[in-house]
Amino acid sequence: MMRGPARHAALVVAACAASSLSSPSSALRPSNPGHKRVLRIASQILGRQRLAFCSQAEGDQGAAGSPPPSSLRVALCQMLSGADKAANVKTAGGMVREAAAGGAELVVLPECWNSPYDTSAFPAYAEPIPGETSRMMSSLAKECNVWLIGGSIPERDGDKVYNTCLVFDPEGRIVAKHRKVHLFDIDLPGKITFRESDILHAGDQATVFQSPFGTIGVGICYDIRFPELAMLMRNRGAKIIVYPGAFNLTTGPAHWELLQRARALDNQAFVLTASPARNPDASYQAWGHSSVVSPWGDVVASTDHTPGIVFASLDLANVQEVRAGIPVSNQRRSDVYSLEDRSEKKA
Repeated sequence: MMRGPARHAALVVAACAASSLSSPSSALRPSNPGHKRVLRIASQILGRQRLAFCSQAEGDQGAAGSPPPSSLRVALCQMLSGADKAANVKTAGGMVREAAAGGAELVVLPECWNSPYDTSAFPAYAEPIPGETSRMMSSLAKECNVWLIGGSIPERDGDKVYNTCLVFDPEGRIVAKHRKVHLFDIDLPGKITFRESDILHAGDQATVFQSPFGTIGVGICYDIRFPELAMLMRNRGAKIIVYPGAFNLTTGPAHWELLQRARALDNQAFVLTASPARNPDASYQAWGHSSVVSPWGDVVASTDHTPGIVFASLDLANVQEVRAGIPVSNQRRSDVYSLEDRSEKKA
């Protein structure tokens, strides 16, 4: 089915052609002045409407230029991780398969799922990419025919270690790699002190990738506290922003849901978060509560701190409905303030 300006132009051609049937001598043909007029009108329509149509459709086409799906089934795997890397990998595989069996098209793993969330553990568990864990995720995405946002794993690149999220398409190809931009360095006396920068290096890119469901952005945990990063993703077309994250028992109950709803409202986008389940034997206690938040800021699906999978079906049209009703992206005052995407220049 033709859509947009092409359809309008075709209607003009069809209407003029129909009128010509009453006069065979004026049938449409290249030498016919009437035909030329029809083509000129069609061309004008295409010229006037192409920009608006392409702007609306950019980044939102499905395979072979077909319309994007109207919904997306997602699954957030809140898995229990421990010190046994092989056991963690096996658990992740089981949960992704279960998510796929539940109809999920996009599956998300939590932050640092193949290792304890502990700075002392990161160097020991770190792998190059490609490596054992990334190859496993690639095979898993292909086996299950899903888009897999692989939470995060410690990545070793030369003498540096990063907190890295890999994204795989249903063919098992890596389509995006996000290195955590904002490292988790906090000191709340009497509550929690943690310094990722003692071991980890920070990434320097805002990350989005294209999918049949539209543009999707990726951040990791502490990245969610920085609205500027989410805005860069939104400016690049993101309609869904995904944050694997491991908030703790101090920041989790205070800020986890609040930040998800804030980023969803700021950017009028779906926000998905996947946390590890709480491990009572671990030195770092994760808050859990993996969630899906709508572009209106509603929590549409969530869970507690125990292992499990959060399923949700996203109505993708909801993004455009919210953005059209409250068009903040068209109302920003670039004469007063601006946001510069420096990471795009580095890419």
